[in-house]
Amino acid sequence: MRLEEFDYMLPEGLISQYPMAKRDDSRLLIVNRQDGRIEHRAFSDISYFMETGDVLVINDTRVIPARLFGKKETGGRIEILILRQLKPTEPESNGKLNIWECLIKSSKRLKEGSRISFNEYLEGEVIEKGSNGKCILQFHSKGDFHKILDKVGRMPLPPYIKRDGELKDGQIDIERYQTVFARNKGAIAAPTAGLHFTEGLLSKIQEKGVKIAYITVHIGMGTFMPVRAEKVEDHVLEAEYFEIKQDAASLINTAVTNDKRIIAVGTSVTRALESAVVENRIIKPATKYTSLFIYPGYQFKIVDTLVTNFHLPKSTPLLLVSAFAGNTLIADVYKKAIEAGYRFLSYGDGMMIL
Repeated sequence: MRLEEFDYMLPEGLISQYPMAKRDDSRLLIVNRQDGRIEHRAFSDISYFMETGDVLVINDTRVIPARLFGKKETGGRIEILILRQLKPTEPESNGKLNIWECLIKSSKRLKEGSRISFNEYLEGEVIEKGSNGKCILQFHSKGDFHKILDKVGRMPLPPYIKRDGELKDGQIDIERYQTVFARNKGAIAAPTAGLHFTEGLLSKIQEKGVKIAYITVHIGMGTFMPVRAEKVEDHVLEAEYFEIKQDAASLINTAVTNDKRIIAVGTSVTRALESAVVENRIIKPATKYTSLFIYPGYQFKIVDTLVTNFHLPKSTPLLLVSAFAGNTLIADVYKKAIEAGYRFLSYGDGMMIL
């Protein structure tokens, strides 16, 4: 399968640089897989397309301010993107060692033992060099690491949001590049399909008899990584950590038993659910990493309906959406969305595929 089959021309003016003033004022494009019909709605109307007994599966990950700017011992500036926390290497540490895999942006490669200063309360030490700009850092903090990170780190906005560095914008992103239900720290990218939901909208959905299942998927570097292989099948997807607890699994399994729909909010939620399903469409509680790569030809096992944003050309989320609805239909839908002026990517509008 050729990657060029999933290309399209995205006008730069449709790449949303800011969120809507109100989350659920975003537009919502309804797509019916059975007959190809589309309907233009507001995201606040999404509950009309849900039924009593359905389960809405939402990602409660919280984005950490993973971009850090520091100084090397030589005085040179350095930029770091925190990718994921690694397991402690010493049993007696009780999980308190701040050892993380990071992506380094520097004019020169760092040596093991090199130290980086971020401010008077935080510094890092290179304990292992990796490949492709990655390395393992141990952070030393004077005080709670995450509280310090909240002060010195910046939100890791996608590269297509080109307004970084403005204080006012940064304050906007602290709030709006998180979902209203974000609680478990660990993601370096927002679960963007969930950004449209408000507390009021979630209450309206529950009043209709729809159950909400919260799972955690720490979205990682894979969401930014372009597909470079000419053959789609040759691409290797970066693994993402996910956790599905017993209460969420029970809600989902009850819905399946009662022949109700499983509505996944986002492509990462979809990948996690599809990675946790066992025989007879049953979800098993799981805490693990998944590198499941979904592209056309994949047979979905558990997800019935998908809520998602509009994605970059030739990207892994676009491949997943094309697998769910069919490449021909998605290509036509994207063409119509562009003609209708829908806002694309992280801060853009939403789509619900029935």
